[in-house]
Amino acid sequence: MPAGFPGFPQDGMAFLRALVKNNRREWFQPRKATYEEKVKAPMLELVMRVTSAMLEFAPAYAGEPEKAIFRIYRDTRFSHDKTPYKTHIAAVFHRRGLNMQGGGGLYFAVSAKEVEVAGGIYMPAPETLRAVRAHVAEHHQDFRALIQDRALRRLLGEMKGEQLTRVPKGFPAEHPAADLLRYKQFLFYVLLDPAIATTPKLEREVVKRFRALTPFLEFLNAPLAKAKEAAKVRERSWF
Repeated sequence: MPAGFPGFPQDGMAFLRALVKNNRREWFQPRKATYEEKVKAPMLELVMRVTSAMLEFAPAYAGEPEKAIFRIYRDTRFSHDKTPYKTHIAAVFHRRGLNMQGGGGLYFAVSAKEVEVAGGIYMPAPETLRAVRAHVAEHHQDFRALIQDRALRRLLGEMKGEQLTRVPKGFPAEHPAADLLRYKQFLFYVLLDPAIATTPKLEREVVKRFRALTPFLEFLNAPLAKAKEAAKVRERSWF
């Protein structure tokens, strides 16, 4: 590969802009080759480069690039919005052994409107959320230090996520981490100017934010990875 990712081609961004206004199968199908060449292929190259960089600071999140990229087709079964295609292209990087509901991950998406870079736990299963809350309750001082890290906040702002109005059951209302335990999601994300998508700057902006997010993610995933490994040990002991 060349020295660096050059950015998405202008034709690829033009395709994403046009898709917003023409989100229907009869428009997309004759132009599918344009999507494959000008959007999906550059995205794969970018994901490969990001994955390679992650081997240095987040090797447990560096999986197969082809599997990291989301399909463009929307699942409309339970949605009022029946448009068939996503108007962005995105990739997610889970910790090895954990999935979207079972742990935190890294994410970025490119559209004609914005470039999003994010990391955290978005849709945790109930048992996942219980384990993370228990970990936060026990190590809340360490967690506060992580989410207040200057580099993290400079690059991604403050931690976000839906919250309960009260401390969840199982924790005292006066717990010193009461404000943190009310979170149902633990997220950092930032929306960047879409103009960077066509420049070499895109790769650098994604990688430096992923680097800043990694300690935060490792904290969230620590009890989940430990439980997963314990389950494997129990499973092996049966044989």
